[in-house]
Amino acid sequence: MELKSHSYIIIVALTVCLGLGGSVAAQMRLPIDPGLKSGPSMLSVSPAYCLAAHRVGKIELAVANNGTFGVEYHHGSKVDCFTGQEIAASCQYPKNSNVVYLFGGAFWIGAVVGRDTLVSVGADGWQLAYEMYPDEAPFGEMIYRSIKDPESPRYVDAVSEEDYIAVYTDTLTDGVPADFFGRPHQPLYVEVTQSSYAWSYSYAEDFVLFDYKIRNIGVERLREVYMGVYVDCMVCYDCMGTSSGYTDDHSGFLHTYPAKRGTCEYLDTVSIAWIADNDGDLTRVFDDGSMHPCPNVTATRIVRTPAESLDVSFNWWIGNGNAALDFGPRERAGVGRRKDAWRDFRTGGLGTPEGDGNKYYQLSNREFDYNQVFTASIQPNDTLWMYPDQDQAADFADGYDARYLLSFGPFEIEPGQTLPISFAYVAGENLHTIPDNAERFLPQAPESYLANLDFSDLATNAQWASWIYDNPGVDSDGDGDSGSLRICCDSSLGEGPVCDTFWYEGDGIPDFRGAAPPPAPKFWVERPEAGVLRVRFNGFNSETTRDVFSGEMDFEGYRIYMARDVRATSYSVVASYDREDYNKFVYVASENAYQLLEHPFTIDELRCLYGESCYDSTFDPLSYRISRPYVHPNFPESLFYFTPQDYNVSEPGITTDIVKVYAKIDEPTVDNPAQADSNELTDDGYFKYYEYEFYIRDYLPTVPYLINVTAFDYGSPESGLASLETSVTDGAVSVMPYASYDSVVSQGLEVYVYPNPYRSDGDYRSRGFEGRVATDRPSDRTREIHFANLPPRCTIRIFSLDGDLVRQIDHDVSVGEGHDTHAVWNLITRNTQLAVSGLYYWTVEAENGETQIGKLVLIM
Repeated sequence: MELKSHSYIIIVALTVCLGLGGSVAAQMRLPIDPGLKSGPSMLSVSPAYCLAAHRVGKIELAVANNGTFGVEYHHGSKVDCFTGQEIAASCQYPKNSNVVYLFGGAFWIGAVVGRDTLVSVGADGWQLAYEMYPDEAPFGEMIYRSIKDPESPRYVDAVSEEDYIAVYTDTLTDGVPADFFGRPHQPLYVEVTQSSYAWSYSYAEDFVLFDYKIRNIGVERLREVYMGVYVDCMVCYDCMGTSSGYTDDHSGFLHTYPAKRGTCEYLDTVSIAWIADNDGDLTRVFDDGSMHPCPNVTATRIVRTPAESLDVSFNWWIGNGNAALDFGPRERAGVGRRKDAWRDFRTGGLGTPEGDGNKYYQLSNREFDYNQVFTASIQPNDTLWMYPDQDQAADFADGYDARYLLSFGPFEIEPGQTLPISFAYVAGENLHTIPDNAERFLPQAPESYLANLDFSDLATNAQWASWIYDNPGVDSDGDGDSGSLRICCDSSLGEGPVCDTFWYEGDGIPDFRGAAPPPAPKFWVERPEAGVLRVRFNGFNSETTRDVFSGEMDFEGYRIYMARDVRATSYSVVASYDREDYNKFVYVASENAYQLLEHPFTIDELRCLYGESCYDSTFDPLSYRISRPYVHPNFPESLFYFTPQDYNVSEPGITTDIVKVYAKIDEPTVDNPAQADSNELTDDGYFKYYEYEFYIRDYLPTVPYLINVTAFDYGSPESGLASLETSVTDGAVSVMPYASYDSVVSQGLEVYVYPNPYRSDGDYRSRGFEGRVATDRPSDRTREIHFANLPPRCTIRIFSLDGDLVRQIDHDVSVGEGHDTHAVWNLITRNTQLAVSGLYYWTVEAENGETQIGKLVLIM
C-alpha cells in the first residue's frame, strides 16, 4: 500500500502470554516503586494523579495522566478514578481473562534546545525517570466522555464510547530525581494533551486509539524533535501473581502483510512493532491442573505525525540490572542510515539507554533492529550489525525480557505551536497456533519459526484502527481530497476486464469515527417478587439515533442477556426483538456469485417492489432461496434471493416475550420529551411509545445475576460489516431476585442467613455460588455468607457466643437498587482474620431501632 507523504500512523498492538524460559532464570527486573526516588511524597506540589481503564472493548488497557499507560508507572493506587474499581493489570486481552499483555508504556520526546540535547519521558522503566506530571486539582484532573448516552453531559464533544482526556507537562523539577549520570531533569517545556478512545463494536473492540497534541509552552524553539512510544511488555497469565512470564517474550517489526479487498489482492504496509510470548503457552499446565494459554499478540503502528517526511526508528532491547545481560542490537560504526560513530552508553550494557544523550540517540538513530529471533543468527562478519555475545545470544533469540521504542522525527516546534501525533494500541488473536513451534525452530531456524506465526488478525485490526482514525474515501475538510484508492481489474472471466475500486486511505484529516450500533436503551431491573425480575427498558435513543458513519437510522432490535460472571462468554440471550426485514442477495454475473449490496428491505417494501401490489399479502420473500431465486419478469437477467435479517421476531408479546408496556400509545410527533404532551410520557419523563418490559421468572433468589439489554443494527453491506451490537458486558446490572423491600414490609418477611451452616467443605466455589468474578483470589478470600430481607439501611453485627463483636457491617443502599435487601459477610473478622468454626449469633438493627436476632454456624 502506498503511504501518503503527509500521513503516517502508529498503532500499538500487544500480545502477552505466560511462560518461563528456563535458560534465563538468572534474569532480574528492577523494582518499579515511585516512592523510592520520585514518588509524590517527595514533590512540593500535589499533582491530580488519575488512572483509568479502557474496558468497553475486548482489550482492557489502563491509561494515566503522567505520560504513561498501564498501571506500573502510575503514581498512587491502582484504582480507577472514575469507577472506583481496582485495575488489576496494565493490559488484559481478552478482558477479565487475567492474561496480561503489558508491564508499562510511556511517551518519550527529545529535542535540541539551544546547544543542549534534552529528553523528557513519562517513564523509562529502570531509573524511575518520571518527568511528566499533571497539574494540581482540579486543573490536572482527567476527563471522561462517551457517545453511549446522548442525554448525558459526558456526551458533549465525545468521540468514542470511552474517551479519556489528560493534560500534563514536563516542567516540574522540584523532587524529580537526577538521571543515571547525576544530571538533574531539565524540561523541554512542553504541555501534552493526551486523548485515548475505545469502542465495543466488533471491528473496533481490539484496539485503543491515542491522540496527542504537544504544545511548546517555553520561549525557545524545539529543534530536531523526535517522539517515541516506549513499551515494556510482560506477557503471561497472572503476571501480577506468582508467574514471571516476562522472561520469554519476543519483539519484532512487521513491515507488510498480504491483504484482500473485493477482487484486489495487495501487500499492505502495516508498519507494526510487536511483542508476544515465544510459544503462547499452548501446552503449559499449571500446578492446579489448569491451562491458560496466551496465543495472542499486541503491537504499535504509526498513525499520524506532524511532518510530511520523517525517519522512523525501531529499537528493542533486553533491560537487565546485570550489564552483561543488558543487550540490544547495535549497528557498527560508520554504517547504517546515520553512518555515525559507535556510541558507548557508558552503562556497561548495550541495551538500556540512560541519560538524555543516550535516550535522544535511541529516539533518532534511524535503526530498524532485526527481529529478536535472529539474535543468534548474526554472523561475526556481518557488515551492519555488531556480533552478539555468543554466551547469551541463544537465550535472547528464544525469548527474554524484551521492550521496544518506536520513534519518529525530526520536526520543529516553535514557541506556542502545537503539533499532533496519533497511534493505536492493537491486539490480535491467535498469533500462535503450533504448540511446538519455538521448541522446534529456535534459535537455529528463525525464518521457519516466523513463518508459523499468524499475524492476520493483528493486521486486520490494525487496518481497522487506521480507517477509524482517518476514514477512507471521506473528504473531511471539504477540499476535494478523499484520500487514496486502488483500482483492481480481473480479466479471467473472458468478457473483458472487470474492475473493482476501493478507498484504502483517508485524506490525512483525523475522523476518529466508524460505523456504530444504535445506543443501548435505558434499562432498569426491578424485583416484583422473590425469584422474579422485571426488565424494563426505554429505546427512544436506540430507535431514533442516526449512525454517525452512514447517517442512517439503522436500528434493528434488542437483546436481553443474563450471566453469572463478568466474562463476555458467560452471557446468554434470554429474549430478543427485531424488526421484520430481509436481505436481498443479487446475482453478479462478473463475479459468478450472489452478493449483498443494499440494506435490508421491510416486508412492505418488498411487496411493493416484487408483489402483485403493495397490498399483496401472499408475497413471501422466503419462498425465493438460492436454489430457487426470484426472476424479475421485466429483466430476466436479474436474479435475487432473500434471507431474514436476524430472526424477525417482530411482534411484541406474540413472536417475542418482550412486550410494549403501552401498546396503544402512538409514536410521538416530537423528538424532545420537554415538548411532548404529558400523556405521552412515563412518570420518569420517557416516551411511553418506546417503553418495553420482559419478565425473568423462576430463578434462585439467593444467586446474583448480571443483566444487560443491548441494541443492534443491520450492518453495513457496502463496508463489509455484519450487524453491530452494543457491548454485552458494559453497563450490565448485578441483581439478586430477592423480594423487594415493599414485599418484605407488606408480607412481614424476616431476615434470614444462608448458607447456614456454612461448611468449608461445601465446595461452594466450584459449584458457582461464590468467587465467580474473583478468579485472581484464593478460595479463602472468596467465602460469602448472605443476609437477605434486610432493611435498606441497617447495621449487621456478628458476635461470638462470649459476646465478642466479630464483625460489623453497615448496610446503606437506596430502596429499589439491586442489593437493597441483601448484604454479604466475607468471613473475615474485624481484626482481618479468617473466622473459625463455631456457633455465632447475629443482630440486624434498622435505623428506627427495630432489631432482629439469629444464629449462625461455621464448620471450617
